[in-house]
Amino acid sequence: MVRKFFPHDKNYLLEGAQLRVRDRLLTRLIDKAVATYQREHNPLGLNDAFSERIANYYPTTLEALYPFYDTLAGVYRFKYGDNQLAFLWDGRDHSDKYEEDWTSTFEEWTGLLCREPQFAQAVLDLTVFLPQNTTLHLTAARMEAVMLGRFELKIHKQKGLVPMRVA
Repeated sequence: MVRKFFPHDKNYLLEGAQLRVRDRLLTRLIDKAVATYQREHNPLGLNDAFSERIANYYPTTLEALYPFYDTLAGVYRFKYGDNQLAFLWDGRDHSDKYEEDWTSTFEEWTGLLCREPQFAQAVLDLTVFLPQNTTLHLTAARMEAVMLGRFELKIHKQKGLVPMRVA
């Protein structure tokens, strides 16, 4: 990830751990979005061409979700990415601990985000319906808006990630 989301975004071990698990976590995100969509819009499990297309989807490329992932990873580093290494008394490597912590947080956060209908639909638009979706930038912006709104953050041009001030 070349983009720095705030001035002190320099925890390179955490950033490397986030990059290592990116595709695996994005595949899980797609699975969650599909399950959410099926639960909300097809609770009886009736099969038609549309629901079968969603249920049988297997990702061949995840590149459309990379900007979302990079931003969510930046939010995590903003909230929890202290640059100081702590002592690990169990003998594990810091990269492994970062990977484990990031994975569990990603699972939790995407579970919360998938409860938002706009977010789950945007994930499907960027994956299952990608060839028909001609407004990729708008869909990606919708995902990012839901995510940043959930964490009460905004992206400032010069400062990067900053807490949102509500009047």
